[in-house]
Amino acid sequence: MSVAGIRMKNPVMTASGTFGYGQEYQDLFDLNQLGALITKGISLKPMEGNPPPRICETPSGMLNAIGLQNVGVKVFIRDKLPFLSKLRLPIIVNILGHSVQEYQEVAKHLNDQPGLAALEVNISCPNVAQGGMAFGARPRMAARVITKVRQASCLPLMAKLTPQVTDIVAIAKAVEGAGADAISLINTIPGMAIDIHTRRSKLGRISGGLSGPAIRPVALRLVYLAVQSVSIPLIGLGGIRTAEDALEFLMVGAKAVQVGTANFIRPTAALEVIEGIKRYLIDNRIPRLADLVGSFVP
Repeated sequence: MSVAGIRMKNPVMTASGTFGYGQEYQDLFDLNQLGALITKGISLKPMEGNPPPRICETPSGMLNAIGLQNVGVKVFIRDKLPFLSKLRLPIIVNILGHSVQEYQEVAKHLNDQPGLAALEVNISCPNVAQGGMAFGARPRMAARVITKVRQASCLPLMAKLTPQVTDIVAIAKAVEGAGADAISLINTIPGMAIDIHTRRSKLGRISGGLSGPAIRPVALRLVYLAVQSVSIPLIGLGGIRTAEDALEFLMVGAKAVQVGTANFIRPTAALEVIEGIKRYLIDNRIPRLADLVGSFVP
């Protein structure tokens, strides 16, 4: 199968931020069984992230305030990419920045590197010049980032969108018009939790990003809305932990899915989703995955 020019053996990817640089999972299973591997977000310069605690369990989910900790693009290319480039599956690098120029510079560094299949552009990052507003909060701002990254790279681009918008369709259309080859939807939802004994946040900062099964219904609806408004492929994520979860996203029109928070609970969760989708197709005598995609009946 192919999604936005990315050749994959199955429709299941690992979501950025939940699978490290891939090497962390190499002793747990054969990574080549995945449809694609998406690295944690990579910035122009190294980022230390937020002070701990950074993770907090919530009912049917998890709050994280990692703060986009990463080694920076130059160290990533030197120390992480050699391992990734030897794998026999598509490697997608999630990129981020706090200015349009930073996004563009990261994309330039990665453009000619061997072994990369695509870039996932995280436009949920705060735009420093706009007072911290996420790049993906407004159509024009989202389009500007994608336009600049498109100028810097010939790799397929996946725009990762935030659910924190009033009109997801407008954002989806904007990034499509700017040159995105696919859209991944959704990123985490802001939330917070308080320790009633200390009366302080359970995280090192006041709020974090909510992920896990609690956000799946929200993600499913937004994917459904976006699929109908653009012609480029949609990749669904948000609370997928079983094959049944993934099948819902495929049925509303997603061409592929990403498994995220479930990786922390069951490192082989993505493999279980892959096998479950195969069983469903066989049990229901569906010859091709494409026959399942978009089969939801409103």
